[in-house]
Amino acid sequence: MSRVLVLNAGSSSVKFGLFTDAPEPEEIAAGLVETVGEETHLHLRDAGGAALAEDRLPPRDRGHHRAAIAAILAALETHFPGEAITAVGHRIVHGGLDFTEPQVLDEAALTRLEALVPFAPLHQPHNLSGVRAAQEAFPGAIQVGCFDTAFHRGQPFVNDTFALPRAYYARGVRRYGFHGLSYDYISGHLAETAPELHAGRVIVAHLGNGSSMCGIRAGRSVASSMGFTALDGLPMGTRCGQIDPGVLLYMIEQEGMGPAELGEMLYRRSGLLGLSGVSSDMRSLLASEVPAAREAIDYFTARIRRETGGLTAALEGLDALVFTGGIGENATEIRAEICAGLGWLGVRIDPAANDAGARVISAEGAQVTVMVIPTNEELVIARAAARA
Repeated sequence: MSRVLVLNAGSSSVKFGLFTDAPEPEEIAAGLVETVGEETHLHLRDAGGAALAEDRLPPRDRGHHRAAIAAILAALETHFPGEAITAVGHRIVHGGLDFTEPQVLDEAALTRLEALVPFAPLHQPHNLSGVRAAQEAFPGAIQVGCFDTAFHRGQPFVNDTFALPRAYYARGVRRYGFHGLSYDYISGHLAETAPELHAGRVIVAHLGNGSSMCGIRAGRSVASSMGFTALDGLPMGTRCGQIDPGVLLYMIEQEGMGPAELGEMLYRRSGLLGLSGVSSDMRSLLASEVPAAREAIDYFTARIRRETGGLTAALEGLDALVFTGGIGENATEIRAEICAGLGWLGVRIDPAANDAGARVISAEGAQVTVMVIPTNEELVIARAAARA
């Protein structure tokens, strides 16, 4: 049978899915390779959620996306032998100015995307590595790229630029925004299930190891917390989020940091890990008794509340707040802390609904509808690959 394979290579994990190649693809199996602490695990389940494989990868493969993809392909071959992969869909974080729609990836396209690696050094190399690995594994299949930046390309100029000399804007120094595949899915889900909210003003908080927020009006991105790179906005697992550019000048001039050392600190040693000194994983921080872990959580939730206020201003009001992503979907305590400080906006949640992980967790009669919607970037990618 003809199948579509989806590879979603993130900064600390690789999600994957096997789908039918129908116009509306159906999931056959899905899984995840994730690194937590010192161990890397592969999880594979069928469409009904039953576990098919729970494998531990060798220590030497920790954090290596190419090894993760090789393990994924081996697992799929074991449990679904003989399936014909005719299309492979890939999440690619940065599409720059040119890639605003899903694109069949040939060598010319890959060369242009490799030029964007400096814009997203934590993600783009892994995304493109996945494409190369899939080309080797499935030489007869088409490779389709879907871009996290594409959803944001129609933002108003004031939310797309920096106050730098105008020539830099023309050369591509802009606020690109990221997590667009997730926002695309949530927007489409609202259009089907809550059209009155979809037509209004919605803030989506995609909270995970990488975190961002997006203000969406009538299904279109108006403003996003992330900017030129995936460093901006909210604090993340190991990334700093918003920072005064003067701090970076200080690090260069007074601390003697070079570009490589500065990049290492901002991308890999900051965020929740840097603040807590404990872990980049929210689950570990919530379980920790170390005071700095609690301070890191407090900073995380405070920045989300602050960003909510800014995006509400950009939208000129707020009708719905949607939580998604690993933290947004699963961390009831984090959702409660965020919403506790947003009563002035009309945000009130039902504690019992929040604890139960209900789809709608806002209190009855609340001015703003608060929802928890699991994202499905893989389905967005599968649809594009199936169309191609």
